Amino acid sequence: MTPFTPAGIVAAPFLPMLPDYSVDWATLASYIDWIAAQKPTAIAMNMDASEGPALERDEQLEVLRVCRDAIAGRVPLVSGLIAGSTAAAVRWGNELKAGGADALAVFPPFPTFLGNPVPAEMIYAYHKAIADGVGLPLFAFQFPKAFGPDFPPETLARLAAIPQVIGLKEASFDTPKTVETIAAARALPRKLGILTGSDTFICEAMIMGCDGALIGFAGTATAELVAMHRRVAAKDFTGALAIWERLGPLARYAWRAPIRDYRPRMKEVLKLQGLFPHATVRPPQLGVDDAERAELARLARAAGLLDEEMRERRTA
Repeated sequence: MTPFTPAGIVAAPFLPMLPDYSVDWATLASYIDWIAAQKPTAIAMNMDASEGPALERDEQLEVLRVCRDAIAGRVPLVSGLIAGSTAAAVRWGNELKAGGADALAVFPPFPTFLGNPVPAEMIYAYHKAIADGVGLPLFAFQFPKAFGPDFPPETLARLAAIPQVIGLKEASFDTPKTVETIAAARALPRKLGILTGSDTFICEAMIMGCDGALIGFAGTATAELVAMHRRVAAKDFTGALAIWERLGPLARYAWRAPIRDYRPRMKEVLKLQGLFPHATVRPPQLGVDDAERAELARLARAAGLLDEEMRERRTA
């Protein structure tokens, strides 16, 4: 796969499951084909949206295989890299590379990186070891400050010294932190792509200066977000905000507190769209109740995501 620019919409789709909590491989293949046809910059699997932390390693490798076959070279395939130690991250990163990953999104090794501040040297050394030991392009991952780690300007500068680090998933869900990160990135000696991971203000983050989004919400409204980014890049902010005015209420509802419940909420939307036969999530995650299901249906319909003609346009 040709190296890609860390900009635009990197979709982080969800993972369809059967009622027995096993992965629905047939639906996964058709769903990823649907996502790829809408021409995101890349597709990221084994992320939190696709229940990466709840998957066995053989399942993660099979996710890559099925998705790679479904994508058929149309866009790059990114994999989340979830490990608890530096040595384990290098070993697992090489397995993901052999399994077909074109790039890795590096999750912080919890609980070591839990809370703030996390020493810049620790963050640098972890990413540098993966970069040297695996050799794929890397995305670092900025979490909400309560969980850590966040990346102050000096830490971002250390990461930028690693050639394989091409971008940052800025998922602080905090507008001042997003602004600080954008400003820090602009002062770096080389370009890092800053991709928002804050589903509650995707358009606003791009208008503020994010280069795009690495985002779970693009697992349903892929084409709409691609069009929104294109309008922001063209400085058609009115047009971009018009799209977001339709989509934003659903995103903010799905990613409201407790944020852990965004997966079952979004799987309900995908079921309403006819893309998933079931909204199953793997325990201990719980599903949604009837009142929440009804509100998701109302918001998805208002967003235009349940309109049959619009769905046909997205896949044409």
